[in-house]
Amino acid sequence: MIKKSIFFLGIVFIAIQFYPRNNNNVAKNSSTYTLALSETTSDSVLQIFKTSCYDCHSNNSVYPWYTNIQPFSWWINHHIYEGKESLNFDEWGTYTLKKKNHVLHEIEEQIQKGEMPLESYTLIHKNAVLTEPQKKLIFDWVKRN
Repeated sequence: MIKKSIFFLGIVFIAIQFYPRNNNNVAKNSSTYTLALSETTSDSVLQIFKTSCYDCHSNNSVYPWYTNIQPFSWWINHHIYEGKESLNFDEWGTYTLKKKNHVLHEIEEQIQKGEMPLESYTLIHKNAVLTEPQKKLIFDWVKRN
């Protein structure tokens, strides 16, 4: 019975590898609504966002090799979908003032609580961990906007 179960799970694992992944990539810089084009944002703050946030909060995610393996791809795409739903830096210029203010508050709150970037992301992307000086730069940027 155990051998049959393992065999069946192996067949299912192989079969799901043929299910395609929906990439979160559009033409680079295709939007005129990006944060970089819509707001006065310093290069240092923009670089922090690109390193620590853009994979889940933009229209252009970088997909590591392991995202070609199901079910990891589904899990990661789910995170990206949720991330873009709450904040998409490539659509920043389309946000109303009310939404921008809400998002700015959320950015500050999520970083203060240590909820962003996600721990599951920073386990593999060590360069995405925010240092205290980086957090201060972001908090100062939030206050100016």
